[in-house]
Amino acid sequence: MKAVILDAASLGDDIDLSPLREQVETLEVHATTAPEERLARLSGTQVAIVNKVVLDAEVLKALPDLELICVLATGTNNIDMDAAERLGIAVRNVTAYGTQSVAQHTLMLMLALANRLPLYQRDVAAGRWGESAFFCLMDHRTLQLAGKQLVIVGQGALGQQVATLADAFGMRVSFTARPGNEANDRRPALAEVAADADIVSLHCPLTADTRHLIDAAMLARMKSDALLINCARGGIIDESAALEALRSGHLGGLGVDTLPVEPPREGHPLIAALAEPLNLIVTPHNAWITPEARANVVRLTSDNLRRWRDQNEQG
Repeated sequence: MKAVILDAASLGDDIDLSPLREQVETLEVHATTAPEERLARLSGTQVAIVNKVVLDAEVLKALPDLELICVLATGTNNIDMDAAERLGIAVRNVTAYGTQSVAQHTLMLMLALANRLPLYQRDVAAGRWGESAFFCLMDHRTLQLAGKQLVIVGQGALGQQVATLADAFGMRVSFTARPGNEANDRRPALAEVAADADIVSLHCPLTADTRHLIDAAMLARMKSDALLINCARGGIIDESAALEALRSGHLGGLGVDTLPVEPPREGHPLIAALAEPLNLIVTPHNAWITPEARANVVRLTSDNLRRWRDQNEQG
């Protein structure tokens, strides 16, 4: 059985791929793959291993030997799932590989925003501390997490781990109903609890029900000093509305690890706004990148390969 990795560079060059090699007869590794290179590299291959390379219906139909697609991520939006099903191509993804890593990153954003780190770092770099009339600067009002209300959208493994870490800081934590299923969910809808939230943290998938879940109307419900954190997917918040709220003083802080288009080759308003004196942090979709998390991706993908191979042999 031959397998081809099309974008191994997305895992980093410090991750051992031997668990994958143990599951196949041949493993061909490409650091990156341009769209025009997909067909040639996957021709005659039984297993395609991809992270973000797009495998659309046109490509899949041109690969009669392809039997399995292993996605090195949770999201499968880069795969035409309907076409794969019609063609009898199995698709396997990985989940919960970066729970600890992303939860840690979420708390980093939360702590930095609560302490107005972007603003104070700007002040120190500008020499304002050295000009202070006394020993410290206190121009930006900080937020003590103990006793504050954290509202989490998404009660999966990641949301629960964030809740565990938040509990260590003495925060009060609540989870919202799944967006789009509020009528059948005993948990409160986000709209019902937004006004009480000191911090809102998003850990849900991007779907039709969560796209622009945090829009201008939802932001208007929130406290003017509330913090908003998105370590889920770009587009779950209306980034333009959130930036306007931050600029106008109707949002206390904004931290995002994802944007709607990645990489943002054409730029993005939030990136441009980093030059402004705002309590804003934008990280480059790197909440998941601890070595342990990336090694988990390889291990879980190896498990997917082994299970699929065993099923085929038994069948």
